[in-house]
Amino acid sequence: MAKKASFKSSSRSRRKAKRKKIEVRKKEFRYRGLSIEELQKLSNDELLPLLPSRIRRSLNRGLTKGQEKLLHDIEKAEKGDVIKTHLRDMVILPSFVGHKIDVHNGNEFQRIDIQPDMIGHYFGEFALTRKKVKHTGPGVGATRSSKFMPLK
Repeated sequence: MAKKASFKSSSRSRRKAKRKKIEVRKKEFRYRGLSIEELQKLSNDELLPLLPSRIRRSLNRGLTKGQEKLLHDIEKAEKGDVIKTHLRDMVILPSFVGHKIDVHNGNEFQRIDIQPDMIGHYFGEFALTRKKVKHTGPGVGATRSSKFMPLK
């Protein structure tokens, strides 16, 4: 029995040593080959060719007054501040990364923590307007047998 215990302990120690050797490295975010710091340094004109065509077209048309105000508020705000908005059609730019934004979904505000991989998307894509349907049992009158169910 002593041999089995020593065999188990030796194989266990080998597994532990193997786990220590494997180093999990978080992959650095890159958007079209540029890091987030490089993206934040770019001007809007330099950023446009990197974005998808739909986003590029909407930014070329210019921002509305509300979008310009939101952009100014986000630049002025600190990273921990929460900004509320109804503008679901605002494009997420690299300068928004790290901010918390409450986007209205038609019923309530949903908190969005802007991550680097959200660049080039709209706010509305992350604040869903529809809830998941939750079905329950059949109601009164749904089937022939439910006609005779006693009501409480």
